[in-house]
Amino acid sequence: MIFEVVSRNLQFLTALSAALSVSAAVILVSWPYLQRDPLSARMAQVANERERIRVRERNRLNQQSSKVSLRSEPKRLFKEIVDRLNLSKQADNDELTLMLRQAGYRGRSPIVAFLAIRQLAPVGMLLLSAFYVFVILNLQQPLVVKLLIVALAAGFGYFVPNLYIRNKIAKRQASIRRSWPDALDLLLICVECGMGIDGSFRKVAEEIGLQSPELAEELSLTTAELSYLQDRRKAFENLGDRTGLEGVKAVVTSLIQAEKYGTSLGQSLRVLAQENRDMRMAEAEKKAAALPPKLTVPMIMFFLPVLFVVILSPAAISYLGLH
Repeated sequence: MIFEVVSRNLQFLTALSAALSVSAAVILVSWPYLQRDPLSARMAQVANERERIRVRERNRLNQQSSKVSLRSEPKRLFKEIVDRLNLSKQADNDELTLMLRQAGYRGRSPIVAFLAIRQLAPVGMLLLSAFYVFVILNLQQPLVVKLLIVALAAGFGYFVPNLYIRNKIAKRQASIRRSWPDALDLLLICVECGMGIDGSFRKVAEEIGLQSPELAEELSLTTAELSYLQDRRKAFENLGDRTGLEGVKAVVTSLIQAEKYGTSLGQSLRVLAQENRDMRMAEAEKKAAALPPKLTVPMIMFFLPVLFVVILSPAAISYLGLH
């Protein structure tokens, strides 16, 4: 009797184990087909979002470019000032033209506007400083001192346009310098895929536009120059002159040599991309190393007094309470 009961229990356990094993095997085999893949859905969502952002930014850039004309006519006031003061010779100055191109201003109109504003700025600063000194402040100083302040302000007004252009150039070069190594990587990929220089520049300009519109603008302009200039070397040289960066000029030299001698461009771009990345990292490390000395004075002036107040206040309150 006992043997039969044990035998039945063993058979039941064996059947249960077999059923569990079969169920587990079926679940294990069918699990990849039943489980949803969130990574693929997330990657598809990211790709769709990226494409949507890219389309939006391209439409925005197209709208902006449709409003901007490289051959816009100068304003009548500026043109009359340049003509009356006989500043046309300065408008043909190559250094001035190059400086404005590096700041992102191209064509005849920005040159005329810059020359006119450089003549109007001292007059404006003169009137503004005279009104501020004689009317608003009403300084109790001799007349000679007031006139000297006004004259210094008017002289400073002559250099204000130059300072603005220099600041514009510095910001533009900083943006191009940060994005140039990434642009070289993209250019290397396009070249190694078999694309020509024209198509590679066009593709890189499209992809780098979200990161650096200034660099995308320069590359697009270079693509246009490669299309209509008879000497392709001049188009590459113009790119180096407009940016004014040594890293860009080194790549321009490699492109000119590849065009002239038919040398391989992939290895040169790979080396130059690595050098530009190292330069960018060195610049970041330099800024990080200069941060502690710059924080010393603010910490002494603002943090330490508050810290002393927080530390000494309980002791001062206890001392006053005892007395």
